[in-house]
Amino acid sequence: MAGGCNKHDDEGGRSTLRTVCGCLLVFNFLLLLTVVLVYAVLHPHKPRFILQDVTVYGFNASIPNILTSSFHVTISSHNPNRRIGIYYDHLDLYLTYRDQQITLPTSLPPSYQGHKETDVWSPFVGGTEVPVAPFNSVSLGQDASIGNLSVVVKIDGRVRWKVGTFTSGKYHLFVKCPAYLAMKGGQSTGGAGILRQYVVKCSATV
Repeated sequence: MAGGCNKHDDEGGRSTLRTVCGCLLVFNFLLLLTVVLVYAVLHPHKPRFILQDVTVYGFNASIPNILTSSFHVTISSHNPNRRIGIYYDHLDLYLTYRDQQITLPTSLPPSYQGHKETDVWSPFVGGTEVPVAPFNSVSLGQDASIGNLSVVVKIDGRVRWKVGTFTSGKYHLFVKCPAYLAMKGGQSTGGAGILRQYVVKCSATV
């Protein structure tokens, strides 16, 4: 009798486990289906970025393979969605020259962007004695000396979508804004420069 009871208990336990697993699978499927349907119906559009201004307050590339710089960057982000908000959880802004990072990253404050809203960030970014690859160091100094410096302002971070009470997982955001600077004062300390264009549209991928 005891053996028979144990056998029935084992079968009952396995049946309960199968039921629980089945319920979890159905729940996960319905949750995934809901997310897919929400995405398909609302179709979130990625934010649009515009580089409004870049001012160079300090630029010293006179030491080989070393750059000390200070840039003031103004960039705006617009949420084009009518029903979807955007959480900017963590964003780092930095500058590159010929695909090499030439400043330290500056963290932008986390924020929430409502429907059709526009945010503007205006951080300082730069670094003291930042290493530069030898093959870039020479051309960097030459470009600054002739007053024509081409860099790329980049933003790297994470965003989330908000639809009603639902908030998505984190997505990787990568933004690239080309900037052509008219330099004054060459590569000496305190060298100044400004963005040639008044407005630069950036590319963004999510």
